[in-house]
Amino acid sequence: MTISRLGTANMYDRTIHNINKQQNELASQMEHTSAGMRVLRASDDPVAAAQAERARNRLERIASDQRGLDAQKATIEYGESTLGEINDALQAFRSLMVQAGNGVYNQVQRDTLVEQLSSLREQISKYANRVDSNGLPLFRGLDTATGLPFPNDQEGIQSGQPNNGEFFIANALNGVQAFFTGKTGNGVLEIEPFLRDPVDDPEGDPIPNQGKAHADVGVIKDPAAAAEVTDPLTITFQDNAGVLEYSVDDGGTWQTYQAGEAIAVAGMEVTIKGEPKAGDGFTIRPSQTISTFEALDRAIAVVRDNGNFDGSTAYGTLAHGITQSLTELDTALNRVSTVRGLAGDLLNQAQRMGNTLLVREEQVETQRVAAEQYDAEGMVRAIAQMQTQQTSVSAALQSYASIQKLSLFNYIN
Repeated sequence: MTISRLGTANMYDRTIHNINKQQNELASQMEHTSAGMRVLRASDDPVAAAQAERARNRLERIASDQRGLDAQKATIEYGESTLGEINDALQAFRSLMVQAGNGVYNQVQRDTLVEQLSSLREQISKYANRVDSNGLPLFRGLDTATGLPFPNDQEGIQSGQPNNGEFFIANALNGVQAFFTGKTGNGVLEIEPFLRDPVDDPEGDPIPNQGKAHADVGVIKDPAAAAEVTDPLTITFQDNAGVLEYSVDDGGTWQTYQAGEAIAVAGMEVTIKGEPKAGDGFTIRPSQTISTFEALDRAIAVVRDNGNFDGSTAYGTLAHGITQSLTELDTALNRVSTVRGLAGDLLNQAQRMGNTLLVREEQVETQRVAAEQYDAEGMVRAIAQMQTQQTSVSAALQSYASIQKLSLFNYIN
């Protein structure tokens, strides 16, 4: 039978080692409990640590998407506000055009209105070329050579920015749709005062209407017939023994003209107002695409260029031009309102995306917390374990202090 001998020094070393181990475990438990974290480092629970890390990465991506969405939302809000300013300026321009049609105004007074109209036109052009806080155009159509979205008020090379991700909206509004999709006339056909060649001088300047007649923009009654018009048609007037007659497209049947009575032509009813003279007429042609800026320039020219040599106003041409311009301005206002409505829809999209990101962030945060933090029950259990460990360490220290006194040297002393 072999008797093993256990030295006092060896016993002390093992006791100290066990006490240190328990103290380290207590320190770890205190660290986790005070932080409320079940996993502080990967060694605590490798699987849970990996899950928490993936959750943090997803949270970073969500935060990045939210920052990008906020920036785009701010740009669209600025663009929508700018469209509101453009709308106000167009309304002011339209009011001045109505004022220019006042029959008691002379050309000098209308020239004063021209200055105001030109100022408003310049403001609208500046609004259309406005940029965001990053120096990028609010309304895409960017010409890289000039740095302006609409250089010289011409359509640029981009029509807008599409969505490019799940949580991204357009970062600009469609300036082409807002400013370059208008139509002349009523949108299908347009009517202009007829210019005829002088009989005694065929090479001379065309002669405009001499009377005070003007036409409305016409009402389309037969869209199919109106759509078939490709070449210009004319309505001309003649004096037949003191009776004013009109003919559609030079050579048709002459009919007695009744002021205010609608004339049917090319699937459209046109009402001639005022007092036409023999030789006067109107030309009807398909509507053309016109930009807001061209419509404004045409309107300004109508008010500016209809003065006679004696200082009076060529009222028939003026009235016709104002009627046409008001219709084209209404179209421009409708286009601005349409794009403004699209801006509102984008902002609603951004709001819904923001709500989705918020919900997703809460879900991912819940997953992260579940992976590395104590729940309520787990926290109670951790505190109980820590207190038990504290008791164990305290008991071990007290026992060690008592055992130390049992050495032979202490007995001899």
